Amino acid sequence: MTLPKLAYLTGEYPRASDTFIQREVAALRALGHEVDTCSIRTTGPEHLVGPEQRAEHARTFKVLDACKRPMTLIRAHLHWMRAPRRYLRALKLAWATAPKGVKGRLYNLIYFLEAGVLAAHLTDKGIDHLHNHIAKASCTVAMLASALSGIPYSFTIHGPDIFFEPHHWRIDEKAARATFVACISDFCRSQLMCFADQAHWDRFHIVHCGVEPDRYTPIEREEKSRTDLVFVGRLAGVKGVPLLLNAMRRLQQPPATDDPHRAFDEPPAVHLTIVGDGPDRAALEQQAAGLPVTFTGYRSQSEVAEILSKADIFVLPSFAEGLPVVLMEAMAAGLPVITTRIAGVPELVTHGYNGLLVPPGNETALFAAISTLVESPELRAQMGETGRETVKADFDIATEAKKLSWLFQEYSAGRQPRWTRP
Repeated sequence: MTLPKLAYLTGEYPRASDTFIQREVAALRALGHEVDTCSIRTTGPEHLVGPEQRAEHARTFKVLDACKRPMTLIRAHLHWMRAPRRYLRALKLAWATAPKGVKGRLYNLIYFLEAGVLAAHLTDKGIDHLHNHIAKASCTVAMLASALSGIPYSFTIHGPDIFFEPHHWRIDEKAARATFVACISDFCRSQLMCFADQAHWDRFHIVHCGVEPDRYTPIEREEKSRTDLVFVGRLAGVKGVPLLLNAMRRLQQPPATDDPHRAFDEPPAVHLTIVGDGPDRAALEQQAAGLPVTFTGYRSQSEVAEILSKADIFVLPSFAEGLPVVLMEAMAAGLPVITTRIAGVPELVTHGYNGLLVPPGNETALFAAISTLVESPELRAQMGETGRETVKADFDIATEAKKLSWLFQEYSAGRQPRWTRP
């Protein structure tokens, strides 16, 4: 069977914070798919942190850049106007799915213009199927491009922010029109089911984001005088980094004799490395003044792997998540993880087995979990080993890409897969 030729679309591609999409594209190409990558906006230079990102950036079609060329925009829409009924139906769809207000209508008309250019590009490239990640504005463009061109589309839905404004982003209509939807976890699928018509539920499949376990081959960690903690993620409010810094400050203080969460009699030697960037970085650096904390900014996949190999504990105190890929990376590197009991996280992290789960927003519980692992190298080693086995079994990108490829093939052949989890 000939594999369908794919196009991948997202708002910005590639990005240092979305390496899971890049891994998925590479894995599909390794399976024999042709994958043409498309990005609405041109990625900022701060995200092109390694040769992999720079190479992908160079080969990616930038929709907005093409739209800024007047003749490209005009030619594309004149082409689609040759089928006036389809063109008007797509325009009506853009109007009907627009958020309320003048601004919402205007944005959807802009998305319609972008969709015309994207649809022309897909047709020129002989694309059989369009797939989108994230399901927000870029998915609106994908839906409209599909309506103009007749090329089927699907999307991967992540959360959590898409579920904060499901009606604004019309995920009900996107799910109804998509050939299928890939959900990154059972929790994510259930959230989509809240807003989508029951008639479409059987087309919502679970395909995990994944990592390359061999990229994060764990090393034997020798006993040392200092315990190294690491956080990887975007420096924004949703990640809960202020709580982590407060816990670090508490670790530096002599413990109160009646503190039930105390795991040691003297302040331990610890260091925290924060990998990532974002709008809150300056404020967090100010909060971290005087603490044993290093901010590195964004780093490439290979640099993150090296940082993880030298760490002892991974901490992600998020308030909202989908199913964090950084947890998979840390677990693949043999690190025990401390994170919050939210969304799809318990589908990856089992408390006391391959990590510790704490209530979101609970600084005391976070401090207690960190104290427990700082004090117990044996527990860290045990959890790190079982965490790596978890990732190898259920979150290997090579396996997940095969499942996604199978979905592309089945739906392209007009068959309805019976399994929620391929």
